Amino acid sequence: MKALILITVLIALTSCEKSAPITQAAAVPPVPVKLATATLRSVPLEVKAIGKVEPFASIQVRSQIAGVITKAHFTEGDFVKANDLLFEIDPRPYLESVRQWEANLARDKALQAQAEATLASAQAQETFYGMQATRYERLAAEGLGSREQADQAAVEARARRTNVRAVTANIDSIKATIRADEAALENAKLNLSYCSIRANLSGRTGDMRIKPGNLIKANDSDLVTINQVQPAYVAFNVPELRLATLRDRLKSGRLTVSAAIPGDPKPDSAGQIAFLDNAVDPATGTIRLKATFPNLDTRLWPGQFVHVRVLLSEQQNAVVIPAAALQNSQSGSYVYVVTPAQTVELRPVTLGPRIDRDIAIETGLSGGESVVVEGQLRLAPGSKIKAAS
Repeated sequence: MKALILITVLIALTSCEKSAPITQAAAVPPVPVKLATATLRSVPLEVKAIGKVEPFASIQVRSQIAGVITKAHFTEGDFVKANDLLFEIDPRPYLESVRQWEANLARDKALQAQAEATLASAQAQETFYGMQATRYERLAAEGLGSREQADQAAVEARARRTNVRAVTANIDSIKATIRADEAALENAKLNLSYCSIRANLSGRTGDMRIKPGNLIKANDSDLVTINQVQPAYVAFNVPELRLATLRDRLKSGRLTVSAAIPGDPKPDSAGQIAFLDNAVDPATGTIRLKATFPNLDTRLWPGQFVHVRVLLSEQQNAVVIPAAALQNSQSGSYVYVVTPAQTVELRPVTLGPRIDRDIAIETGLSGGESVVVEGQLRLAPGSKIKAAS
């Protein structure tokens, strides 16, 4: 009987507990977040790429003659100007060659003078014997002289004419020899001038590959390389989808390019597009460009890699927010936008160009709206937020 009463009491208590309503729900505190305001400003539309610095011009200095290098007039790494003396080659063999051909030329000119004197004598004799032959021929015709004397005079006259032609031919031969001597003398002087090796352009010298005292051959090996670095080229590739825009901008005027050196705090170097390749690389889908930089401070060095930016245009009144506000999902990019009730709503956005730590928003956001830049992981649509300092 006591057990039955106890069970009845427990059932009654259980019924009372189930029928009692919950009068107080657990309060959810607002999530502390950091906010930023979407601003309106001009945004540059740029193409970014990795570029490589190239010399504006590069020459490999070689010797055009064989000989022993006697002296170098520069130090490796020096900046040299065009026509500066770089190397000297022992000039003595070439100087002797010049003297030899000068002597040969003088000898042949003397022979020419002698032959011309002989020609004058031969021409005088030709005239005399020609007159004799004419006189004897007339006497023979009139019967006052013998035919034998007339024939002898005629033969002698022909011999004198032949002698004149022979002497004239000899003079022509001597003149040809003189011209050959003059050419050989000029070549000897040219080879002598090659004993002084000079710079063909202004630029920076590299490693001296052959030191003074070594014997070199003509056009055998490079002595030193000179790179012209003022101005300098920066070569880079951009996607082919930018080709139409680049061509339009180049037609309308100059296209500005900036180059930033990694780790260098100085301002970017400014240049201009100088070359657009005539074909797209089918393997990479990119096109090659070159920009010219004055490089007066020689910050750009051949072989160096730089960050290149090509300014195509500027977008006015673009909506810009910190890139930290962006969130990504399978549906695309979105941001948490603060409502007047201090809650957040999820807003899909379309992205524009990026500017350092900021990014332009093409659609989905208006200027002046507040977005969450820190604390998004604790948020859901409709969450109450509290701006943290």
